[in-house]
Amino acid sequence: MTKTSVSDNPAETAQSTSGGTVSDRLPLAIVPRHVAIIMDGNNRWAKKHSKGKLGGHRAGVEAVRKVIESCGNYGVEVLTLFAFSSENWNRPPDEVKGLMELFLRALKFEVKRLRRHHIRLKVIGDISAFSPAIQKHIRQAEEKTATNYKVTLVVAASYGGQWDIVEATRQLAEKAKSGQLDPADITAGMLEQHLVTGDLPPPDLLIRTSGEHRISNFLLWQCAYSEFYFTDVLWPDFGPDEFYKALQSFSQRQRRFGKTSEQIESDA
Repeated sequence: MTKTSVSDNPAETAQSTSGGTVSDRLPLAIVPRHVAIIMDGNNRWAKKHSKGKLGGHRAGVEAVRKVIESCGNYGVEVLTLFAFSSENWNRPPDEVKGLMELFLRALKFEVKRLRRHHIRLKVIGDISAFSPAIQKHIRQAEEKTATNYKVTLVVAASYGGQWDIVEATRQLAEKAKSGQLDPADITAGMLEQHLVTGDLPPPDLLIRTSGEHRISNFLLWQCAYSEFYFTDVLWPDFGPDEFYKALQSFSQRQRRFGKTSEQIESDA
């Protein structure tokens, strides 16, 4: 195979900058604007490598860095990571405490890296559940990266898809109660605007690592028409090569949104 030269096309340029060799990758026909990932398998990775529970989460941070870099190389505009679900508060107290310490540390020390690589940070979820210190550093990190433009990194923390829909519904109900809104005028698009991702495009591709085949209350409304990609690879081992495989799988699919294949081909 002839080597692909570096060009102005981010999807082609990434062949040489995102891990692996240029010659073993084909240019991607289509790159998703928004990729969402359920980062699963940290604990299993830790057991496998005898690293302790938090050891897997620490290793997972490096995987996050690599995937963020790959998004920039390929031209993915938004990356949403499921970092901590609303149900994860029910995990053993020592694990939750350790995760909160890792989260706070990341908020303190990763901002410079995000700014250097032009990454904008947005945190979604029930932020009020976090300590005042974490809430403070979330606000500071978002403010410091607000003007960055290359990739929007969305971290879902203390987040649940059902919670998100209920909160959006509550906001609409309050508007209807105060007379600002006629209930008869409520549309799906209106509810979508009140979700915590209201200013973002819906995920084109949802990836879940570690072999599980469910979405675990993640972006329930937003993923109505997302393409799903499941891999047995544990999250800490999910690097640029695995990310490319997911993007390649996506680029080979036909997204119909309720239409027939013939209609899609005719529109194209």
